[in-house]
Order: sequence, then C-alpha cells, then structure tokens
Amino acid sequence: MKNIMVKIFISLIVFSSVFAANASKIDKDNPYLMIREVAEITFNRFAREQAQIQKDPNILKTIVREELLPYIDYKYAAFKVIGSSNFKHTTKAERAAFVKIFRNYLVTQYAQVFTRYKKQKVLFEEPKDFRSKKILAINTTIIEPGRDPINIAFKVRKNRKTNQWKAFDMVVEGISLLDSKQAELSSIIRQKGLTYVGKILQEKAERDIVLDNNNQQSSKQDKEQKS
Repeated sequence: MKNIMVKIFISLIVFSSVFAANASKIDKDNPYLMIREVAEITFNRFAREQAQIQKDPNILKTIVREELLPYIDYKYAAFKVIGSSNFKHTTKAERAAFVKIFRNYLVTQYAQVFTRYKKQKVLFEEPKDFRSKKILAINTTIIEPGRDPINIAFKVRKNRKTNQWKAFDMVVEGISLLDSKQAELSSIIRQKGLTYVGKILQEKAERDIVLDNNNQQSSKQDKEQKS
C-alpha cells in the first residue's frame, strides 16, 4: 500500500504539470496533442515567477487557478465524487455549492503538489483514432531515476456542447484517484450530508501552501555552491 501511495503522489505531480499551461496555445480538440503540447510548455510560468513563489508560496494557487483549471472538468469530477447513490439525496443548490468548494480544493491540492516537482520524464503513447470516443484513457509512463516506471492513464472526457476535451481523472497502476476519493467520502456524504463534507474540503482548500523543505534545502545548497 505504501508503494502505491508513493506512485499516486508522484503521478499527481506529473498530472498537475502535464495540464498546467496557457489555454490559448493548446489544441483541446485533440486529447493526444493537448497533453503533449501542454507538457512541452508546462513550467514556463513557474520558472518565471520562482522568486515570487519563494516569498509567497500561495502564488502557486493563482497560477494553478489560471493555468490548470481550464483543462480540468472539475464539475464532472465533483459529481463523480458525490456518486450516483448519493446524488438523488442532494439538492441542486447543495451540488452547486459543492462544485465550487471542490474546485477550490483541487486548486490547493495541485498547488501544494507543485512544490514537490522534480522534473520527472513522461513517455506518451502514440495517438489513436478517438473520433468515436466520448471518454478516453491516454496511457503514459513516468520515468524517474532510482524508481520503477509508473504506468498511468489520463482519463479525459469530450464535452458534448463544445466538442473539446478535458481531464477528470487519472488511473495509477490500475487505481483510479477519483474512485478512491469517492470511496473515502461516500459514506460520510450518506451519513452527514454533502454540506458537511463540503465544509471539510473547504477547510483544506483554505490552507496556505507550504514549500517542500527538501526543495528549499536543495536551492540553498545550490546557492552556496555557486557563491
């Protein structure tokens, strides 16, 4: 279980990096090209604003909100977390409020994940015919020195109105992160309600971003070596 959690964490890092880019530059009509193009320009903004981030890590939230969210179908993901069994027991207003909270929760989660990025290499599968698909899993492999390769599948969904693709889940070594979150929260939603769960996620969403100590130490060492 520990090894799986490590793989999930590393995959979350890459998942965040792969989908963080300027929306105006990316072809969202082709899911394979979208992922490849985003991966190529992923950390340009993080590199440019690294000095500011070191002073105020919460800037990462702003960057995620502006660069990452255009590629995440957070409403669909939020509804999946609620689950079909609980959906009918919630009101439209409750669901709308939960979607907003879940969006903010994702922003904080991904912003914190970015503090652990170590430039892992990603190998992408060759594009396939997706014209008849509505939901697609794009297979990739994460390569990091000193670790076994991690097989992950980015799950993307085509919007019926815009015909554009967005990501909503990731399957790491056969484990769906969205399904795992649903399993974690489903019984709590059933017992205490969606509003209660929303408050829990909102508290997590409001947490400040804390820079990874290992990265900070590495940066300090680099500066000492150069001086």
